[in-house]
Amino acid sequence: MTETAEPRVSRTRILADLTPLRTSPDYRRLWFGNTVSWIGQGMTALAVSLQVYDITGSAFSVGLIGLCSLVPLVLLGLYSGAVADTVDRRKLGLFSAGGSFLLSVVLAAVTFAGVEHVGLLYAVVALQAVCFALNSPARSSMIARLLPAGQLPAANALNAMTSTTGGLAGPMAGGIIVGWWGYRAAYTVDAVTFTASLYAMWRLPSMLPDRGEGEQRKAGRASVLDGLRFLGTRPNLRMTFFSDLSAMVLAQPRALFPVVAVVWFGGDAKTTGLLVAAPAFGALLGSVFSGWLSRIRRHGLAVLISVACWGAAIAVFGLTRQLWPGLVLLALAGCADSISMVFRNTMLQTAVPDEMRGRLQGVFIVVVAGGPRLGDLMAGSVADLTSPAVAVTGGGLACVLVVCLLGLRWRGFARYDALDPRP
Repeated sequence: MTETAEPRVSRTRILADLTPLRTSPDYRRLWFGNTVSWIGQGMTALAVSLQVYDITGSAFSVGLIGLCSLVPLVLLGLYSGAVADTVDRRKLGLFSAGGSFLLSVVLAAVTFAGVEHVGLLYAVVALQAVCFALNSPARSSMIARLLPAGQLPAANALNAMTSTTGGLAGPMAGGIIVGWWGYRAAYTVDAVTFTASLYAMWRLPSMLPDRGEGEQRKAGRASVLDGLRFLGTRPNLRMTFFSDLSAMVLAQPRALFPVVAVVWFGGDAKTTGLLVAAPAFGALLGSVFSGWLSRIRRHGLAVLISVACWGAAIAVFGLTRQLWPGLVLLALAGCADSISMVFRNTMLQTAVPDEMRGRLQGVFIVVVAGGPRLGDLMAGSVADLTSPAVAVTGGGLACVLVVCLLGLRWRGFARYDALDPRP
């Protein structure tokens, strides 16, 4: 009996832990709905980019799509977190998901009507970012209410699998659907898939913020400044953001992929696509083989090691001139980033009181949205002043150095214990 049971335990320790999906019907519906809608959003993102290029023939016009999405996320990130700490999070999630659904319907309708206007596409993209900014803090804050603390690392690994799968499968499916049936089909499929997310939100119980006794008097006026003050006095939580910024700002080579694909590897646009996909593929593998993460108690130390591994992999990538070793290094970096994200999200969910979770998730949105863009600017500027090799390898080494200095400055972060979460 022991011999037959042992392999099952071994597999559980290696592959993703599915316990949250088995034990919580609400989380299971939410996870499935988000997975389907992430794929649909990935399809729409690609379809909009292709349609803008078809209308304008301008790469600059396509680049403006990212700006239309980034500005609402950064501007509304903090405020949307305060909203999530004020109202019923289920209703906020349902309202924002409904808004995203209607915007997908608008895209499908105007395409069926033959309307081709770049300004309209930009406006829809910006409004979709507004809906996402409102939805993300509410949805992330719900998870800690649906599952016990011990299952949160597994849940966050499953959530990372959802976003990574959407980022990989969505554009691939979008390219196929647009190529065969056109833009209207891609937008229609996105609208249909969004109903899964709406259904999941509809079935959730009420999720009013769980305010402490001293917070009852301030119900209805959650303040962004209160959230920032709270973060300013919680070193372990600050370190989750500092460590992520050190990776995303100092060691983000994404903007240089078109250059290094040609100069280092003698490739073309297909090579650039492989370089872009490699970190996402590594992140997906990290999520699939994440069963062991739930046994880690020292979450802060795990974050420091993961970010240092990201920086080291990027630094070595800057030294290689062969494509396949380079892709492996980028995949390792993506895997390390996925592990870091699991533990950072878990710390934000367990070490933050429920009445503050929305606001801290709002800060998370700003960091995740703005950090990589600052990294693109940093990498491009250093590459122009020196060379792509210096920008990539130097950035990776700088990331490792900075995260080590951060760990030495706030030593308590490395001692953070999941069984005794202290913010």
